[in-house]
Amino acid sequence: MINIAILGFGVVGSGVADVIAENADSLSQRLCGEKLNVKHILDLRDFPDHPLGDRVTKDFDTILNDEEVLIVVETMGGSHPAYDFSKKALEAGKSVVTSNKEVVATFGAELLAIAREKGVSYLFEASVGGGIPIIRPMWQCLAANKILAVDGILNGTTNYILTKMFAEGWSFEDALSKAQELGYAERNPAADVEGLDTCRKISILASLAYGSAIDPKKVHCEGITEITAADVAAAEEFDYRIKLLGRCADVNGKVYAITAPFLVPTEASIANIDDVYNGISVMGNAVGDVMFYGRGAGALPTASAVMADVLDVIRDCRKTIGWGPENPDIYCDYESAVLRFLVCADKAEDINHVFGVEAIEVRGKFYAITGLGTEKALKEKVASIDGARFIRVME
Repeated sequence: MINIAILGFGVVGSGVADVIAENADSLSQRLCGEKLNVKHILDLRDFPDHPLGDRVTKDFDTILNDEEVLIVVETMGGSHPAYDFSKKALEAGKSVVTSNKEVVATFGAELLAIAREKGVSYLFEASVGGGIPIIRPMWQCLAANKILAVDGILNGTTNYILTKMFAEGWSFEDALSKAQELGYAERNPAADVEGLDTCRKISILASLAYGSAIDPKKVHCEGITEITAADVAAAEEFDYRIKLLGRCADVNGKVYAITAPFLVPTEASIANIDDVYNGISVMGNAVGDVMFYGRGAGALPTASAVMADVLDVIRDCRKTIGWGPENPDIYCDYESAVLRFLVCADKAEDINHVFGVEAIEVRGKFYAITGLGTEKALKEKVASIDGARFIRVME
């Protein structure tokens, strides 16, 4: 019998327990007859009506000091105490599997180093794509490639909101309200709509792709709170769709990383990923463009990814996954990127004069797509127009 402990018995933690119970026979077959047992559950709440209610403890030391527990599944969310518990578990020689993007993005290099030192695993497939396999494919299947770029729709909430704005002409506020009603968005949706969730995820993927810890605090981050229904309609007029993207790329040996709304050409595969679905495009120098697509959240999809990591720990498949400490010289100035803008202003003649392109009217505002330039130069031009705004265009 293989004993595990679950830290946090919310949506994902309870989903892990459900997957273990429902798929007990098939999991045992994959483990050559061994059975998985949830020996402890750490939570401040009691679950008297749950079949595993008698496994609940409020004391982490109960888990830490139990030599029979080989794997700790951390699904608590937030930085603390999730980071502290994960570190202590690794130092005690226990492998840790997590879905916690905040901890992986912020403390991943440190925790990976401890895991390597102790000869255990720190795995985090569920931290980026939920149920979409992306960490394992990038680390194993694409290992022979130099990763040129990663583009991802990494947050189902914002993708749902933008889909409603595009398909039905809703305002941002109405689409957000509906997302909250359906349970896709939290009561406080800031981490989603302000881009923080996507920023943490692209930081993890950039760290994995380029071997250096990428600090999410050093990645330029914007959300979708300023996107209007007119912006979405204007994008459609130019044959684009607006998506919140996490992007990273190798630029002459440095890492370009950003989270922001982008206009995506309608013929691009990632432009047609709608509703709460996520999509991640990885460009390798040998394989070309590879797309990963599926539900990015939810109890069972995320639990599926967690359990894939648990099985790999047991099979001893991937102890060396990860990246090294942060290289402070690896960052590329995001404003040096060469791209185009969708510019919005109150007067067509202002856009025509500053950018030399003809603007079109959409819902009382005027829009145009600029020529190529560095982000810094284009921003300076936009700033010279009273009340003008811009959205980046994906090249």
